[in-house]
Amino acid sequence: MGGQALVLGGGGIAGIAWTTGLLVGLAEHGQDLTGADLLVGTSAGSVVAAQVASGRPLAELYARQADPAHQTPEIPAEIDFEKFAAEFGGALTGATDPAEVRRAVGRLALAAETVSEAERRAVIEARLPVHDWPAQRLVIVGVDAETGEPRRFDSESGVSLVDAVAASCAVPGVWPAVTIDGRRYVDGGVRSAENADYATGFKRVTVVSPLGVDAPLPMEKPLLEVLEDLRAAGAEVTLITPDEASKAAAGANPLDPATRTPAAEAGRAQGAALTLTWT
Repeated sequence: MGGQALVLGGGGIAGIAWTTGLLVGLAEHGQDLTGADLLVGTSAGSVVAAQVASGRPLAELYARQADPAHQTPEIPAEIDFEKFAAEFGGALTGATDPAEVRRAVGRLALAAETVSEAERRAVIEARLPVHDWPAQRLVIVGVDAETGEPRRFDSESGVSLVDAVAASCAVPGVWPAVTIDGRRYVDGGVRSAENADYATGFKRVTVVSPLGVDAPLPMEKPLLEVLEDLRAAGAEVTLITPDEASKAAAGANPLDPATRTPAAEAGRAQGAALTLTWT
């Protein structure tokens, strides 16, 4: 056991902005988490993890979220979580194990009408200030849409950073599955919004979850149980979820680009007010 891990979970465009603001607020008050020995990023968290590991100053990353003059282009999308969960529930009828659940979601994703992969990839390219894998250890999670098997992309996977992040952000039914070496991949959140268990073996684990413990989508294992498993394995763990002001800033549609400025500002304020403890 040793080292520190920072786990960044999914939560849409609002989640990217809020998490970035949160990390900035913490760092400004002497609690910088960005130098962790391991970064685990899922969906929105994969974007923030890649940005943080790029070496660009936090102030610059914050401006890319909070300042409209520095925000990168996004494709607006609607997401109704209740409807989304209901559609997933229908797709999961008869599924009896986690892998089968993921395959069912993958079938739903592959059948959906979305923008092209090229259009979506251009958005991801613009989000990332650096397109090379960093020296800092970074793991990005995606799921094979056909087999349902999760995949951990890293600097040794032979997959470009942009493709890995695009795959991890491929929300089923909203964005296209991402083709990598002939396979199609969807959002790592199909397995877990955080995939915090991939930090097993680290002494101190910080989990940032924009969706919180009551995430509306089916997960392989509830987050709180995963955190207890980490503690049972010897880790000290802390969980950070949005406060009420941050939830209000994200609004009902976290895929709305207009949420970036208020979510970033709310995250920064929340980070400034936090005193972190690990138990």
